[in-house]
Order: sequence, then C-alpha cells, then structure tokens
Amino acid sequence: MYGFSKFYFKFYKYPLPLLLLSLWLVAVFLLSDRPAHSQHPVISTNKEKYQSTLLAKRIMPSTLTENVRKTVLENGLTVLTKEVHTAPVVTVQVWYKVGSRNEEPGVNGIAHQLEHMMFKGTKNRPIQFGRLFSALGSDSNAFTSYDQTAYYGTVERNKLKALLVLEADRMRNSQIEPEQLVSEKRVVISELQGYENSPEYRLNRAVMQAVFPNHAYGLPVGGTKADVEKFEVEQVEKYYRNFYSPDNAVLVIVGDFQTANTLETIKEVFGKLPRQEAGGRGQEAGGRRQEAGVISPSSPSLSTQHGLNLSYPLTALSTQHSELSTQHSALSTPIVLREPGAGRLLQVVYPLPDANQPDVPALDVMDYILTEGRNSRLYQALVESGLASELTASVTSLRESGWYELLVTAGAKQDLKKIDSMLSSAIANVAEKGVTSEEVERAKTQLTADVILSNRDITSQAMRLGTDETTVGDYRYTDRYLAAVRLVKPTDVVAVINKYLTKEARTVGFFEPTQKRIIEVADKPHSAQTTENFSPGAPVLPSEVMKYLPPVDLATDAIAQVLPQEFKLTNGLRILLLPDRSTPTVTLSGYIQAGTEFDPENKAGLAAFVADNLLNGTKSKDVLTIAKVLGERGASLDFQTYREGVHIEGDSLADDLPILLEILADVVKNSSFPSKELELHRQQTLTDLQQELDEPSEVARRVFVQSIYPKKHPLHTFPTEESLQQIQRQDVIDFKAKHYRPDTTVLALVGDFDLDKVRSLIKNKFGDWEVSGKAPTLKYPPVAMPEKIVSVNPVLPDKAQAVTYMGYTGINRYDPRFHAALVLNQILGGDTLSSRLGAEVRDRQGLSYGIYSSFQAGKNVGTFLIEMQTSPEDSSKAIASTREMLQQIHQQGVTALEVETAKRTLISSYNVSLANPEELTDRILMNEVYGLDKVELHSFTDKIQKVTLAQVNQAARELLHPDRIVVVTAGPSVLAEKSIR
Repeated sequence: MYGFSKFYFKFYKYPLPLLLLSLWLVAVFLLSDRPAHSQHPVISTNKEKYQSTLLAKRIMPSTLTENVRKTVLENGLTVLTKEVHTAPVVTVQVWYKVGSRNEEPGVNGIAHQLEHMMFKGTKNRPIQFGRLFSALGSDSNAFTSYDQTAYYGTVERNKLKALLVLEADRMRNSQIEPEQLVSEKRVVISELQGYENSPEYRLNRAVMQAVFPNHAYGLPVGGTKADVEKFEVEQVEKYYRNFYSPDNAVLVIVGDFQTANTLETIKEVFGKLPRQEAGGRGQEAGGRRQEAGVISPSSPSLSTQHGLNLSYPLTALSTQHSELSTQHSALSTPIVLREPGAGRLLQVVYPLPDANQPDVPALDVMDYILTEGRNSRLYQALVESGLASELTASVTSLRESGWYELLVTAGAKQDLKKIDSMLSSAIANVAEKGVTSEEVERAKTQLTADVILSNRDITSQAMRLGTDETTVGDYRYTDRYLAAVRLVKPTDVVAVINKYLTKEARTVGFFEPTQKRIIEVADKPHSAQTTENFSPGAPVLPSEVMKYLPPVDLATDAIAQVLPQEFKLTNGLRILLLPDRSTPTVTLSGYIQAGTEFDPENKAGLAAFVADNLLNGTKSKDVLTIAKVLGERGASLDFQTYREGVHIEGDSLADDLPILLEILADVVKNSSFPSKELELHRQQTLTDLQQELDEPSEVARRVFVQSIYPKKHPLHTFPTEESLQQIQRQDVIDFKAKHYRPDTTVLALVGDFDLDKVRSLIKNKFGDWEVSGKAPTLKYPPVAMPEKIVSVNPVLPDKAQAVTYMGYTGINRYDPRFHAALVLNQILGGDTLSSRLGAEVRDRQGLSYGIYSSFQAGKNVGTFLIEMQTSPEDSSKAIASTREMLQQIHQQGVTALEVETAKRTLISSYNVSLANPEELTDRILMNEVYGLDKVELHSFTDKIQKVTLAQVNQAARELLHPDRIVVVTAGPSVLAEKSIR
C-alpha cells in the first residue's frame, strides 16, 4: 500500500520486495505464525589488506552504475536510463525532490496527502490510477519521505510507453476534487492511526520532536490527524503546482529496452510539459519551522529514504566539513512515555552531520560493528546478557542533518535505566579501547555485500539510482561510497564515536507500559448478526478502465522457457538449480516439513524454538563462530517457521556459496542446542509474545484462526506464555531428530554458479545426512463452515486503529477451482486500489487504508480471508459494505471484461515477478513442495489464461458465503459487544 516511509531499518539490509505476490506462493505459509535476532586500535595486517583488496576485486568491477546514461531535457527533467536485458521487464520511477522537509506545523503531512491524491485521476483520465496500473499488470506504488516523494511501477517491456504516458499525465494534470480529498483524508487518518497503534512509533515521534524542535525533521513524515483534518483543496493544489514539475523531478528507467528509442519516447511524452515558472518554489527555507499553516516555499531538497517499506538510507561523500547543525537539541533527562502497551522500550538518538560530509562511511561501518549480528558489541552487551530482547539501529543522513538512532526492547523485568547505563558504558568502552581490524574488515564486507545483494532486481537498482540522484545530485554516488567504505580504518571508527556518540549530544526516550494485556480466545466465540444495511454503489465498469488506458501492445512478450535442473540424493533430499549470470550473487530458498502443525498442544511454539535455535551452535562451531563465518562474507542464512513448514532463506556473493552451503548443512545435521542459548531465546520469545498480543493485527489473526479451526486441529494452536515455559531442551532435540529429515527437505538455488560444481558440492555436504523410518504425517480433520455470521471482538484499550479479519475455510492448492479462484480474488480484493472491495470500501467511502482478500491455499487446507484496517468508528460500516459486496458477487457474478482484465493483471504480475531472483527462487521451491511439474514455472500463465467467465462465476457461487462468515475485529473497547479475556 502506498504511504510514507516509517522508521527503523538496517542500512541496505533488505531489497525492495515486489508488492503483488501470487497467492499460491503465500499459501504454504497459511495463516503463518510470525517467525518466532588494548588502549589503541590495532593496525591492519597484510592479511587484512589482502582481504579488503580481494573483496574489491570480487565486487567492484561490475559497478551499480555501469551502462547508466544521464539526460536532461530542455524543460529540466533529469532522465536516468540503464539497460538490463536479463528479463523482458522494465521499471519506471518518477522522483520528486520534495517531502516532509518542506512542511511546518499546521500543514504537516501535506506531501503525504498529495501522494495519495496523485492516484485519484487527472483531467484527461478521471479514474483511479490504481485501476489503470492494475490493468497494465504493473507492480506500482509510491512513498513519501523527508526530502522526496517517489512513484514507481514495474511492467513487461511492451508496456513501457503506457507507464510513461500515465506518469507524465499526473505530473501536471492531476485533479484535486473536494469530495475525493474528503474521502482520502479519512484514508490517510486511518493509515496514521495504524502507526499510532505502535509504541515504537509514538516513542520515536516524541524523541525526534525533541531532537529537532525547530526543524521539519522533527515532524512525522506522514503528518498528524489534526493537520490532515484541516487540509483544504487550495492548499493541496498549491503544493502540487509548486513542486510537481519536470525541473523538480528525476525519471529513472531500468530494464529491457533500447536507450535511443526510449529517449525519443520520453522527449515525446514528457518534453512538452512546462517547467516551473521562475520563482515558483521561492527561496530556500532550510527546512526550519515558520508560522503554522504556511508551507515553506523551499527549493528542491536533497534527501534520504528512511523507511519501513524501502530500506534505502542515504549517505554522501564530500571533502568539505561543517559543524553539526544548531537545529539539533539534546535533553539532559530522558523523555518518558507512560502509556498503554506491552514491553519497555529505550530509544537513543545522536545528532549526525548532513549527507555531504566525509564521516558518513565511517559512521556506517561503526553501526555494523556496534549492532550488526551476534558478534556486534552492543548485541553482546545488551542481548546476550539478557538485559534486552532486541536491538535495532540505523544511521540516517539527510540534506540538512542526520542522526544515529538505537532502539532497545527490554528483557523481561529489566530496568530501562540499567539498560541505558550499560549501553553508554559499552559505547564508552569501544571509544576507549578501540576496535580491531578484524571487526572493521568484517563490517566493511557485510556492508558492501548488503549493497550488492539488495540490488539484484531492476526495481531496486532503479531505487538506488533515484535515491542517489535526488539526495546528492549524483547517481554514481553509491560506487564512490563503496570505494570510501573500503578505506575506513579502525582509527576512523573510534574517531566518529568520540566525535558524535557523546552523552552530551544524545536524546533518550523511555517507553514504560502502564498495563499488561493478555488476550485469549474463548471456547465459544460470541455470535451476532450484523444489522447494518448498506448497499454499495455500482462498480466501475472495466470498459471505463480500458477507455483511459494508454495504447499498448497487449501481446505478452515471451518469457524464456528456462527450467531448473532437478536432482535427488539417495537420502531423499531434492535440489533444484537454475544458473543466472546477471549478478555475482546466489539466492537460496529451502523448505523442511517441520512446521507448527506438528506442535504438541501443551508445547505450542516448539517447532519455532527448533528453527530459531539451529544457528546457535553445532557439534563443531559455537554460535559466535557461525555468526562470524557468515558475517565475514556478508552472507545471510535464516530459518522461519510457518504452519506447513520451515522456510530457509539465504543469499551470498557467488564466490561464497560453498561457505553458505557448508553452514546450512552443518546446522541442519549437527545443531547442538546449547542450554544457555535456549534459555536466552525463551526469554526473547516471551517478550516478543507480550508485544504481539498488544498488536491488533496479531490478536485479530489469532482469534480469527481459532474461531474457524477447533481445538485439536493442526491450525488451532498458538504459543502462549505457559506453552513456551513448558518446552525443555530434550523436547527441542527430539523434535529436531524426528522432523528434520532430508526426504522432507527441498533446496532451490538461483544465481551465478556452475551446475556440475554445485551438484558435487551439495552431494558432498548433504550426502551423509541420514534418514530412518518414514516421515511423520498429519491428517487434517474436515472443518465445517459456520451456520451463521460469527462476530468476535477482542478488546485492546486505547488503540487508535482497528483491524478486521473476515473469512472461513477455503480450498487447498489441489482444488480444481484454484486458478478460477485466483481470478475471482483479483476482481474481489486482490489489489486495494483496483478491486471491487478497494474501489468501494477504500476509494469511494474512504473507510480503510487497505483492504485485501485472498484464497490462502495450502497443501492440506485453505482459508478464505479478507483483511482491513479502519478507524474504530468506521469498522461496522466497512464490515457491512464488505458483506454486501460479497453478496453482490455471489448472486450476480462478475463480467467477462472484469475476468479478462484480472487475467491480464495476474499474468503480467507473474511475469514481472520472475525477474526478481528471490521470488523466482521461491516459486521454483514451492512448485516442488506442492509436487507440481517443474514446467509449472511457465505453464502457470497458460492455466490462468484458460480460465473462463463461467468458471469464475461458479467459483463465486461456491466459494463466497457472506452469511456464513467469521468476523473478528480487534481494537478499542468502543467496538466490542463482548470482551474476550
């Protein structure tokens, strides 16, 4: 869902995921459990210098900006193009150099509000643009940040011009209609209320306001409810006219296209747009707050991406240096928030210089040494000691300033003042005794590998170019940045700690929860018939969508029919390999049939306990050795537990694949589960559980699942404090021995490798993994649908937003109606901007920030689910509207044009997803897990294409039951007819 960038990320840590995932891939994780983290510095040795040089040779020859071309049109539009011909897809992104930095109190959030309005239509196309993007099969979205607002879409290459036409149209022709603004303000407020549910968000907001009392960086990027409610059409229009013009924008195109032809198209489409009139944006205001209600007419800003959805913080390199901005403020005493919530939180923020300072690379290396991984200094001091259950940190570098923030979740019964004291002592100890060359080299390797691994798909590559160009005015920045990182020395790290991480400069915030909530599900959920009688308006006709869609060749480009090579070891382990030389990386995805469905009722959480502790030690390596081996190469390996299996996720640079496979083989075969690590993990899990039961989305999901599936059903069980306390080390050992077997394991690898070498390597590492007897199996009992509407309302006092889950048992992956159900779902609620539910509940009425439906089809069972987030006062109306829409489609069906549009959207989105190595690897994996033929990788689109109108309407009659549905709304007490405790 489009929205503003939030907070807390790890530098370059995670690549941008495609937002539209096919439902069959999600299905195996059906209603999943959340994955239950000397005096002077040493001088570098020749060995360490050699390692740094080797890293540079492995990575740097293939630069991120290779083949990038920069063009500036006569109207000032900057165009960045990069040809990548690995798949017939292309991404188009428009970045505007404006964000929340251009705001003051009174109009805080107007950049974010305008971002929402940019989807509402133009003079030429008075239609929700989300429907147009969906009809193109574009994976499109947008975000607002401190200094920038960006719009992006990824499509098949034959739709490139259509995307360009749409972006050019809304650059200058968007309409801000009064009725639409009223509706969309409700949506934005719903979004903000969702953030308000989070104690981390509220604490961060308070601390940042203290750090920047007179600067827009201290304002929430998304705005405040009070300001949003007051926005008028004239204000939003003025902001649009001032900042949305070609000379204030960067157009980025990456993918399978020809540069010369594309530039001619760009000149044709964008070249006629006028630049901003002289003086239109006024003089630079420096982001300082002025009188409330007056928009700062500051010039385009250089900015950072500081995000929840997009993990792209920005830094810059410069030979210049300046003192920290006087806009910063530090408090001598902590800010204390005593509010309802779960778990104590500590946040510390240190002011840093702006993006154009030379200390930034050393600051990022410092952050990795302090907080990245089990071997990091602060993790050892806080988490390994049991004082904290979680630690996150980030360096943020913006145009006018920056900051380093640490967020610590306290361990059970731990005092925040003690944690703060230990945090300060640990940092002071590093400053006094220095860091080792080994630590610095490991941090540099991790940081550099993260950059490379997060730029494997074209969407992420374009994001990197757009971010660099709008932040420092140079798309080549990241290449220079990586070169600067390689030069960082231990003395540089100590220097920036002494310079910036001083007690006098920091601002500290404590979150002290005022009450503890334990939410459980009653044996008999309360039932109530919904009485609202709302009739939705007529849906937008698909013919209207086609009327406003730019001309496009509807013939889909053929995808190369490259299939993975499959082989099987004698012990039953299945492996699928697909070489891909496009980047010097490897993506690994795996599956083990050892999910939470096997949890004993009195020891729920056991399956996750096993998976989460696999990396905590083996017969030959302790936890720190394993972390060090992976960290020295910037490789990652993770195990996540879901209902029907454990998902393995790993990636590395191509040369490090042998190390990645060696660690994987060692932990699945030889994990030792040290008692100390198990107890530490238990305490962390208990803290996590306490926080989860404070989240409306988690509570709604639990209650929903347990209201559908009865006790003794494999899906009913969820971890509780009691069940987690019951788990013993022997239980973990026994579960691992019973369920971790090669004959229930599948591995899929996509990347830069030689087939024969990898086959030999896997056989060598996994061939001695022994198996005995038959694999455990489960029989899923049949579950009847409810006879009437079941309404359950768990109460979470003082929450700002409610979360509703609606649904019932559905189909599994092998149901003959599966593909028709996917098409039906796309029409119903597959996309929150283009679906029937999205158009009515979100777009027309403004009742929900996001509403989605899905047929979550697993191996053994399936669930039909609708999820929405609403303001508490809008929940009843949104639920009634949703039921009415279900009833309408159940009785009247859908149209032929809707079916054809949905099919085209699903096919295009699927083809786009195959260009992302992570999604491609997962698709290959899950096809094998489901026992599908490997040609399913490419025949899936043919099966969607063959779905008929009659099949979709039959699925609607058989699979949609608005009067036999479970409705769970978790939120404030005003919503509840009955509190479930």
